[in-house]
Amino acid sequence: MNESVVLALAKETLWITFLVGAPILGVTMVIGIAISIFQAVTQINEMTLTFVPKIVGVFVALIIFGPWMLETIVSFTSALFSNLAMYGR
Repeated sequence: MNESVVLALAKETLWITFLVGAPILGVTMVIGIAISIFQAVTQINEMTLTFVPKIVGVFVALIIFGPWMLETIVSFTSALFSNLAMYGR
């Protein structure tokens, strides 16, 4: 196993991690910005106002994107384990 294989594997791992986490992070960011704009317009300064909408948004995003996220992680892990003998050399 040479350095290029390790770097390629690390790059692919980071990319898969980004892809799997992006839907959840995107939903929470959009909800947070929307709540912040709402608070600025109405001059409500309640810090705990964002928690419930974000939790609901995360659960909805997991229901929508969960199967894709799971399939992506399983296919990456399967490919990693199938090439394990090549990495050991």
